[in-house]
Amino acid sequence: MNNLKGLLRIRIKRGVNLAVRDINTSDPYIIIRMGKQKLKTRIMERDVNPVWNEDLTLFVYDTALPIKLEVYDHDFFSTDDKMGDAEFDIQPFLEGLKMNLKNVPSGTVITRIKPSKSNWLAEESCITWRNNVVVQDLCLRLRHVECGEVEIELHWIDVPGCKLV
Repeated sequence: MNNLKGLLRIRIKRGVNLAVRDINTSDPYIIIRMGKQKLKTRIMERDVNPVWNEDLTLFVYDTALPIKLEVYDHDFFSTDDKMGDAEFDIQPFLEGLKMNLKNVPSGTVITRIKPSKSNWLAEESCITWRNNVVVQDLCLRLRHVECGEVEIELHWIDVPGCKLV
């Protein structure tokens, strides 16, 4: 499997108060990048508070690589407009995966990550043991734009024959 560590499923939940790039609205979509991988959500027409609830899955070979999230406004007759971006690190999430949590009650918060100048969190992010899996909820504040946040959720998928460690 060529150094594959596993799969990271990113649920793009929703955008909140995204920037207006058309007349009174935008047609947003999100691009997720990790290394050379690039994944894209569907376009949400005329909505600055879109609800995607869409899963995108990355192959993770290098756990040290940051994940980049970019929001764009789809335009039919010109280049798509940028609506902000954010970046996040999966190291704290991966540390939670390595813990022995078999006897821990569902809903237990493993770690809390506070917003700081070194991350793009809009609010505290919790890594939680939920229904026998480790999940991280993040609300990312978009940079290089006047407003907007994107809410996502991380899930790990083990691949037979691959090891995270």
